Amino acid sequence: MLFSGGSAAIPLIMPSSFCSPLTLLPMKLSPTAIRSSSSSSGSLNFDLRTYWTTLITEINQKLDEAIPVKHPAGIYEAMRYSVLAQGAKRASPVMCVAACELFGSDRLAAFPTACALEMVHAASLIHDDLPCMDDDPVRRGKPSNHTVYGSDIALLAGDALFPLGFHHIVSHTPPDLVPRATILRVIAEIARTVGSTGMAAGQYADLEGGPFPLSFVQEKKFGAMGECSAVCGGLLGGATEDELESLRRYGRAVGMLYQVVDDITEEKKKTNNNGAGKAMEMAEELKEKAKKELQVFDNKYGGGDTLVPLYTFVDYAAHRHFLLPL
Repeated sequence: MLFSGGSAAIPLIMPSSFCSPLTLLPMKLSPTAIRSSSSSSGSLNFDLRTYWTTLITEINQKLDEAIPVKHPAGIYEAMRYSVLAQGAKRASPVMCVAACELFGSDRLAAFPTACALEMVHAASLIHDDLPCMDDDPVRRGKPSNHTVYGSDIALLAGDALFPLGFHHIVSHTPPDLVPRATILRVIAEIARTVGSTGMAAGQYADLEGGPFPLSFVQEKKFGAMGECSAVCGGLLGGATEDELESLRRYGRAVGMLYQVVDDITEEKKKTNNNGAGKAMEMAEELKEKAKKELQVFDNKYGGGDTLVPLYTFVDYAAHRHFLLPL
């Protein structure tokens, strides 16, 4: 999913063989369709490639600094292996920063939380890949953490990344940019997301199957991280409660959309391009829902460049490449 791995570090410069065709979903968009809700012409001059590549470079550097190798070195090396792995899209931290900047705030206010989100995300992937969970020996085309370090060390590495993320927020968020009350809300939001009402619930339902509807798994396991990333950025940017709810619905829809499109692709491979009708309808609904939530900000702030990065998440989740000219 968009918030859990893939084969390209920076979506804008992916090899063409990775990009899914426009016909993946039952709609065909023009290069401007992603911004159809905005009357602003500012996006025409927005350098999207520079935005993504520069931001990801900054995030990678800050993550490297956030997890130095200490004693005992083994656990730190395992933590760094997953957090700094090549192929990570950095979707969670980029969405967090983009949501923060939407409200005119300095991205420096968002970087500590953005890094924490990536740590938490990496921890969840380490645990998901374990033999007792999804039992996946490969992540982003490379051996999973437990394949390299063993299940015991992988479990410890994941366990260590969760509190490190919280500590990083508390110790590195600039107090002159973010009030303490906001920091507490950010921490509470992340804790809720990874806990028994969020991603853990989704993983449980995925393991148990049975009475849990597929939409529940998709929302909790895949939508929760997108929801959290957008909301945390909004909190740090000073969004109102109504704006936070719009960001919550937007992020959840984007996270779910990416996974639904993955399911469609797999189903088409199995059925020779047939089937997946209901999933395609769901994907279309999620795409429209995400864009609708962003239109709230178009209408309130008159569009502009600050909304472009958030729109690109919708486009990439639906089509695996960007429709805006780069």
